[in-house]
Amino acid sequence: MNNGRIHGVRIMKARFAAQPLPLALALMLSACSLTGGLGESGGMSAGVEPSLRAAAQAAEAGRDYQGAVQHLSTLYQRRPDDGGLAVALARNLRYSGQGQAAADLMQAHLARNSREAASLLEMGKDYLAADRAGLAIKSLEEARILAPGNWDIHSTLGVALDSQGHAAEAQAAYAKALEITPDNAAVLNNLGLSQALSGQLDAALATLSRAADLPAATAQVRQNLALLLALKGNGAEAERMARRDLSPEQAKANAETLRALAASARR
Repeated sequence: MNNGRIHGVRIMKARFAAQPLPLALALMLSACSLTGGLGESGGMSAGVEPSLRAAAQAAEAGRDYQGAVQHLSTLYQRRPDDGGLAVALARNLRYSGQGQAAADLMQAHLARNSREAASLLEMGKDYLAADRAGLAIKSLEEARILAPGNWDIHSTLGVALDSQGHAAEAQAAYAKALEITPDNAAVLNNLGLSQALSGQLDAALATLSRAADLPAATAQVRQNLALLLALKGNGAEAERMARRDLSPEQAKANAETLRALAASARR
């Protein structure tokens, strides 16, 4: 089965108590923009700080996360009480594969400053990236109390709960997020995968189909739907969906896996 991989879909590290699917699917955490989240200017020369902020924003937008970390570290060293800077620096550490370093940064920041929901949310995501879901849940539950109307907190809590095998609680968290933001493709993706991994394949297909039809749906959402279509035995539709976002070479490689899944589902 192509070593358990399909192009464009990462192997999910989380463990699930439900019956495992033949292939792992990809949950999604929301990405926050760097703009508007770096606090007010001050404490540096008038020309230096804006240029560092602009450089950090450009680096993150260009997926140069290490470059963003360098710029943000310089800013944060001068303004260690700035929550927006702390979150932005931790986020880019996480994006660059340094989840534990990001969590340590946020933990130290929160020990010195007020426990704001945005900082607790970022720390929850950092702990998830570091495979420490128990600590992520603790942080996210605290954030939820402080900001019950923040859909991202509920959705990320769902991811953390799913990673611990608590499917019913996770789906309740996704449902709460969807009350706040009904047509959020990322939340619908996570709900659909939670349903699939807990054996609710028909419900999962309906949820992921709804997500894939949204303008904001990503390639990841469509690839997840393709896998579920194959698992239901609809190989032709699965291939059609998969080819929308893949190169001809990737599509060819995936087609064999999708056909095998569909054939197995029809037996």
